[in-house]
Amino acid sequence: MSPTQPNYGKVLLGKKIKAINLQETLIVLAIIGILLLLALPNLMPLISKAKSVEAQVQLKALYNAQTTYRYMYSKYSLNLDELDFEAPKTVKENGTANYVYEIISADNGQFKARAEAITDFDGDGIFNVWEIDENGNPKQTVKD
Repeated sequence: MSPTQPNYGKVLLGKKIKAINLQETLIVLAIIGILLLLALPNLMPLISKAKSVEAQVQLKALYNAQTTYRYMYSKYSLNLDELDFEAPKTVKENGTANYVYEIISADNGQFKARAEAITDFDGDGIFNVWEIDENGNPKQTVKD
């Protein structure tokens, strides 16, 4: 190697390995950051939609528990404990759930349950709400 030729890396078994310097690495990271900032607003609705799957799945489980309870007692229950439905722990309780679940109304022929988000997924101040009734189809009543 001549004194005027720059050293781009270590010599390994007679071959030079080119290395990336710190400036190049920082430029690449800055470009990735800018691309993420541009893409993030477009991804927020997809993130909200993916997180709402939790509410739909849990409400379906609650519907199944209510249906089983109605077959046994000829009425729907207002009490989650009677249904053997245990809601997952929320993120505020060091769990993973983003929704709290409650039964709004229940009588002999109908019931309504609600899943309300405790996290504002896109930061607009609106919290997502889903409901389910005796027909078993979750409906989004408040869109985040």
